[in-house]
Amino acid sequence: MPELIVPDPRVHASFLEAVKEFEAEGRGGPEDNSMVGRDILRYGGHWHDPEVFAAYAAAVRADADADSPRPEGHVPCTTLWWAEGDTYLGRIAIRHRLNGFLLDYGGHIGYDVRASARRRGHATAMLRAALPVAHSLGIDPVLVTCDDTNTASRRVIEKCGGVFEDRRGKKLRYWIATGPAAPRAPGAGPGEGGAAGE
Repeated sequence: MPELIVPDPRVHASFLEAVKEFEAEGRGGPEDNSMVGRDILRYGGHWHDPEVFAAYAAAVRADADADSPRPEGHVPCTTLWWAEGDTYLGRIAIRHRLNGFLLDYGGHIGYDVRASARRRGHATAMLRAALPVAHSLGIDPVLVTCDDTNTASRRVIEKCGGVFEDRRGKKLRYWIATGPAAPRAPGAGPGEGGAAGE
């Protein structure tokens, strides 16, 4: 069964395969300001080296520390990888607080599922598994956003209990309770759903 793990060098080989899938979709280009895009630009030519990858995984883990250095405008962030054994399937990032941009557009949570693992319910399962982690960080509820054209991602958010608040620009904004009594949509298990563009 897939599970959330802290970034771990054991998934090195499958992580590199996933990166190739992201790059085939155009991720990592100069206009891609997503977490995946920035990481591809910074590490893409060096990830094959096990030592570099281990250092990368450690840096991702360290980003959760409030005292870690980070680019201006970025907030502390707990990033977990969705993996089945040694197979990397995706990642989810939980931002510890909202700044102006995140409140309007980015939200507390962002996630990506590699292309070969989509439409299998991984996004729904991963987001649901991340809600207790967000709660443990003192975040309740969480803000999750998606593009107004991303119907699949919208379904993922709604299956996990997302309550629509409003639209800001092209972003739809939803709030999800993270506590023990957080609502769960019935029938939204790992075998269902999944977003094409996560």
